[in-house]
Amino acid sequence: MKKIENVEYDKLLENFKEILKRNKLKYTNQREIILKMLYSNNEHFTPEKLYFLIKEKHPGLNVGIATVYRTLNMLEESDIATSISFGTQGKKFELGNKPHHDHMICKKCSEIIEFEDKAIEKRQEQIAKERGFKLTGHLMQLYGICGKCQQTDMEE
Repeated sequence: MKKIENVEYDKLLENFKEILKRNKLKYTNQREIILKMLYSNNEHFTPEKLYFLIKEKHPGLNVGIATVYRTLNMLEESDIATSISFGTQGKKFELGNKPHHDHMICKKCSEIIEFEDKAIEKRQEQIAKERGFKLTGHLMQLYGICGKCQQTDMEE
């Protein structure tokens, strides 16, 4: 678990409270814990995984799975969180304030491997420029089989 840097987190929390207010929702400790868990953990969460982690770390907290779903969706709509869709398996969420990165996704175990590649980024910008397209952002997801699953397949 990474250490929460108060200045950065305080700004994020202030933004979160404004979003709640605009959506006519109350600020609650449960909603803040959801935000804090996303902020404090550098991984991708299904709503269920996040719910069980909150229950484990905060056993006395009365939070429902519906609150986790609604809060994550609101965070995504507000660009505080981003998600990767796994079709019928649902979504995995991460905090959206990370530096830009792309994803490799294992089709067997759903592991998500983040990566950055300056050459790919530069080439995308060149392609957009060549076609007179103003690039404002992108999302790249590569699908395949991770090394661990490949190894397991070889052992079977």
